[in-house]
Amino acid sequence: MKVTVKYFASVREDMGVSSEVVQTRAAKLSELRDELLCRSADHAQALARGKAVRMALNQVMSDESALLSEGCEVAFFPPVTGG
Repeated sequence: MKVTVKYFASVREDMGVSSEVVQTRAAKLSELRDELLCRSADHAQALARGKAVRMALNQVMSDESALLSEGCEVAFFPPVTGG
């Protein structure tokens, strides 16, 4: 299936792009993240498992168990803090 993946803030800076359309076999956000980690060194750095990365599915904050669907939008971004 095809999904649109968007990157924000420091994740976007690490990736060097703000979005991409990805062909995936992933059923869940966790599986998509794992696939993306293997795509390139930039993906591996930006989405590393040790990094605090938030995710949204179709503009709703989601955890890694959220199910993907054809044409959905996934966003990755760092935790936001105020001050």
